[in-house]
Amino acid sequence: MKASLLFLLACAAVLAVGARADTPGEPEPLVRKVQEYVQKASVMAKSALGAVRESEAAQHARRWLEDNAELVKQRVAWMKEQLQELWKQARAA
Repeated sequence: MKASLLFLLACAAVLAVGARADTPGEPEPLVRKVQEYVQKASVMAKSALGAVRESEAAQHARRWLEDNAELVKQRVAWMKEQLQELWKQARAA
């Protein structure tokens, strides 16, 4: 994640240099262009961070499911036994 953020900042710096080349000698348009690039870079960073968070959440959920799969199997087996007992009692009644 740190490498992605550094890459994003480097891209923003390159875009700022490009903006400087487009507007020689005029600081106000340069400032506006740099602000636009920074906003775009910020949106991209938020998007990348959201993807990382989603990925981390998916990994956490996957680990939880793996860790608890045996417990779930035990609970299902217990519920099956309970239902069989209830079915037997219902038939007898």
